[in-house]
Amino acid sequence: MSRRANEAVLYLSYDGLLEPLGQSQVVAYLEPLASQHPIHIVSFEKQADRADDDRMAAMRARLSAAGIGWTPLAYHKSPTVPATAYDIAHGALVATGLALRLHASIVHARSYVAALMALAVKRATGAKLLFDMRGFWPDERVDGGLWPKGGALYRGAKTLEGVLIRNADHIVTLTHASAREMQRWAAYDARKPPTTVIPTCADLRLFRPQDPPAATPFVFGYVGSVGTWYLFDETLDLFRVLSRRRPDARMLVVNRRDHEAIHAAAARAGVEGGRLEIVAAEHAEVPRHLSRMHAAASIIKPAYSKIASAPTKLAEYLGCGVPCVGNAGVGDVEEILEGRRVGLALRRFDDAEYEAAADRLFALLADPGVRNRCVGTAAELFSLTAGARDYGAIYAREAL
Repeated sequence: MSRRANEAVLYLSYDGLLEPLGQSQVVAYLEPLASQHPIHIVSFEKQADRADDDRMAAMRARLSAAGIGWTPLAYHKSPTVPATAYDIAHGALVATGLALRLHASIVHARSYVAALMALAVKRATGAKLLFDMRGFWPDERVDGGLWPKGGALYRGAKTLEGVLIRNADHIVTLTHASAREMQRWAAYDARKPPTTVIPTCADLRLFRPQDPPAATPFVFGYVGSVGTWYLFDETLDLFRVLSRRRPDARMLVVNRRDHEAIHAAAARAGVEGGRLEIVAAEHAEVPRHLSRMHAAASIIKPAYSKIASAPTKLAEYLGCGVPCVGNAGVGDVEEILEGRRVGLALRRFDDAEYEAAADRLFALLADPGVRNRCVGTAAELFSLTAGARDYGAIYAREAL
């Protein structure tokens, strides 16, 4: 399909494209869409990434090959509020100039900070605002202990959230649970903007099944960072119960930076060092390690804001045919794992629940069809190709 200038999309991301998230959750979606719409990205790059000339040049070459323009701005970290306010003002000014020059019909904002910039662009140029929420950001700040519930920052952010929703021409959210919850919000009800659910997707060309894991040892896996939202102590508690059922059990953790904290957590949980293997891997190497796992964990602190979360590792596990242990209260996780029989969802974090989970998990793993169900579920729900297609449908609709 040929590109038309009046369908230009200006994409704003407060995450840097040189970060793993920027590459997997921004660039990977936009590359296949660039043949249909002229796309220009404004991102905010961390200082260390901006100083890496080779990686910056490689990203420019990748985007240029796809026909995507790029304006990388400097990200400012501290002091937090003034630094973010400066970035918003600077980003809004730069983005407005780009929107006018490119005749952008859509400004696509990834999350709340970028959406504040996009709102200024919309008001200055008339471009339609696609508010890609990614989660309930103000509530995440409270649930994560960064802001007090009744504090000025939270109240101000919730007010701005309402302004963004009332001004959005289209909203994208990650989960059906969050879409249902938003129906209760006064700001949403006042306008009822069209809303599309697009979960966090994975490149299933990379995250695909390989040879089934060896029968022994039994390998329970974990991929990603530990701490903050991911409940690694609880994951180790579950593994300790699993290892009582399977004396050969080993835990494989794929993690780049938190090795000291992981060893400390394992010692607290009474997990012997000989049962634990930690490997650091680049993104492209992760599927090779997933192929060794019989099951893997994605256990997240349940909180109000987490109903809007779609864990990336869930898509990656299932794409590789690995059943997942998650927990209730996190996006659509329980509905997916339990409803499609590709894993199980914990409802509590205690020994009785872990014992019951162990029984259910080993019964599930004995089902010869479970790997195919995992792969099929990933293809249906979490395909990067399908996610890009859904964004393309929004672009086509809103560009009219």
